[in-house]
Amino acid sequence: MPFIPHTEEDVRRMLAAIGVTQIEDLFDEVPAHLRIQDLPDMPAGLSEMQIAQRMHARGQQDSRPLCFMGAGAYDHHIPAAVWEITTRGEYYSAYTPYQAEASQGTLQLLYEYQSMMTALMAMDVSNASLYDGASALAEAILMAVRAHRKSKSKRILLPDSLHPAYRKVAQNIVGHQGIRLESIPFDTQTGVTKLDALKAYAGEDIAAIVIPQPNFFGMLEPVEELTAWAVENKALSIAVVNPVAMSVLSPPGDWHDSGVDIACGEGQPLGAPVSSGGPYFGFICCRQKHVRQMPGRIIGKTEDTQGREGFTLTLQAREQHIRRSKATSNICTNQGLLVTAATIHMALLGAEGLARVAAASHANTRHLVNELSRIEGIEPLFKGAFFHECALRCALPVKDIMRSLAAHNLLGGYDLADEFAHLGAAFTVCATEKRSDEEMQQYIEKMTRVMGLRHQTKCPVQPRFD
Repeated sequence: MPFIPHTEEDVRRMLAAIGVTQIEDLFDEVPAHLRIQDLPDMPAGLSEMQIAQRMHARGQQDSRPLCFMGAGAYDHHIPAAVWEITTRGEYYSAYTPYQAEASQGTLQLLYEYQSMMTALMAMDVSNASLYDGASALAEAILMAVRAHRKSKSKRILLPDSLHPAYRKVAQNIVGHQGIRLESIPFDTQTGVTKLDALKAYAGEDIAAIVIPQPNFFGMLEPVEELTAWAVENKALSIAVVNPVAMSVLSPPGDWHDSGVDIACGEGQPLGAPVSSGGPYFGFICCRQKHVRQMPGRIIGKTEDTQGREGFTLTLQAREQHIRRSKATSNICTNQGLLVTAATIHMALLGAEGLARVAAASHANTRHLVNELSRIEGIEPLFKGAFFHECALRCALPVKDIMRSLAAHNLLGGYDLADEFAHLGAAFTVCATEKRSDEEMQQYIEKMTRVMGLRHQTKCPVQPRFD
């Protein structure tokens, strides 16, 4: 627990120097209804030891459910060596590597990360990471608008099959900068973007089109056709991809003839635990011609006057630090610790290991979906190929089904009702390589009993069973 050495007199003098009377005045722009006035059930005057004991007790209340949820955060196996190395002092405490002569280890690691990501995505350049996948997409959109100098419209085509959180974050970040995000519907039979819907935009001034692979439902999009449409209509293309899937699917740099212009996504599947939602990291790659529009920093390798190999910050716009109004982005940092874990993770698994993870995850999900489809009242929602998650239609209220499974420490899937109500009662289910045959069988048996009991009772009362 950090020790804060400021005395009351220190605080009073600092507040006086900036012209305020109390610390609360520094937060007056935060609406009152969003502020926490107190900590419930936290008595005043606890010692450091008592607070630590209370926090550990709270942490132990979190269960470790068997996870079949997915929906953007994936429960993959992480070799023990990954975080054993990542949390060593020289990595764990390393700061931003502005001083190259004192940061060669950090710089080399970031360089290796960039090299691995460009190989995985078949792209020319990678930066040193962003905050998360959703904000990486927003940055990619801003980058595309800057890079496409011939387009004046600032119109971005955004498929409805994209992760809904990504759509919301992108809107929040770019929506107030004159950029229009225009929705492209998906086919309710196949779950992928309607190619016919793009005919309405043919020949118009479109800055970029976003192409998810796989999409939020786990379905494989017609990426070749979508990329070709972008080229034919003089729009840039932005791929939002799962990095593990790219080890077995065609990477974005190989789509169509010349590949996409920008590729981005969430790096969590590469060595970061699900961890109740974070921290994660975003990645972004691009073609060489767009490199000066890329946010964040790029590490390069060089030689000194004696021919010795060295690493340094090659590209990082100073405007991001001192002239923010002229900056290409407000991103001037990276998720160094998570990238350290991802680099070690990819180095340990290698290309073959990542491909095995992807293949095993796909096989497990296919098996699980086949078995769940045997249960009365459950069937696949879409027709077509998927990766390691799949959307299923349910004859009964999904919220009640998931609540029943959760009572038995099972996260059974992601309810689509809030974001895709027009699809009816449906949910996505995911099975990574971590899910054993016994765990999947346990899930199938629980789901069978829950569906059977609910079909019998026809009521929302939560069934109980052993």
